[in-house]
Amino acid sequence: MLRLRHLLTLSLGAALLQSPLLHAEELPAAIQKIQDKGAKILGTFDAPDGLRGYAAQYQNRGMALYLTPDGKHVLLGNLYDANGTDLSAEPLQKLVYAPMAKAVWAKMEASHWIADGKADAPRVVYLFSDPNCPYCNMFWEQARPWVDAGKVQLRHIMVGIIREDSPGKSAALLAAKDPAKALHDHEKAGKASKLKALGKIPADVQAQLNANMQLMEELELSATPAIFYMDDKGELQQQQGAPSPDKLVKILGAKP
Repeated sequence: MLRLRHLLTLSLGAALLQSPLLHAEELPAAIQKIQDKGAKILGTFDAPDGLRGYAAQYQNRGMALYLTPDGKHVLLGNLYDANGTDLSAEPLQKLVYAPMAKAVWAKMEASHWIADGKADAPRVVYLFSDPNCPYCNMFWEQARPWVDAGKVQLRHIMVGIIREDSPGKSAALLAAKDPAKALHDHEKAGKASKLKALGKIPADVQAQLNANMQLMEELELSATPAIFYMDDKGELQQQQGAPSPDKLVKILGAKP
């Protein structure tokens, strides 16, 4: 399981960052030079001993900058106090990673997914899912107690990457009269599934698949299931592959 801050070495671009950049005229010259090199200054924070902290984003990684009291020098990196506490972590989480996480969650919410579970379930989990993925099916089985109890809704963002007929099968699920039932029947059957790939994918369904694949590529994901969830602190987390029992509880909550 990876924290989003470690996951987001991805090419989402500035569109995912909702916090406005500080105006150039507000920046000291030394900080402005760093921004001119490609860093995006997203906010300021207090720092000890006359230092002034700046939270920046560079290639979708957060970094802390510290302007010296004379305003002529900039230190880059994490700052620790005498107790070993990282003084940079909280500002970066608040000013960089939290907005990035919010934007990624919104992107998934707006993607083309099939719901598995009650709409009013208190916990939502997204996963990029391929109909031919055995580990997606394993996670589907693992999650049954939570889904059946109404505690969790899984949202399958359908993609087609494993086999030649994967896009056609995902299209068949998305185009089904009742996508939720079609997905349930397919996953419940496992290897015995009779899901048939669409030979000709309708243009609107193809557009949905293309958009899902584009999002998967933006997140630099290469396999399914790629699972995203909010932890107990409200921070976005990611799990690649079917989770172990201890991680399953972190993703889905206490077992019903």
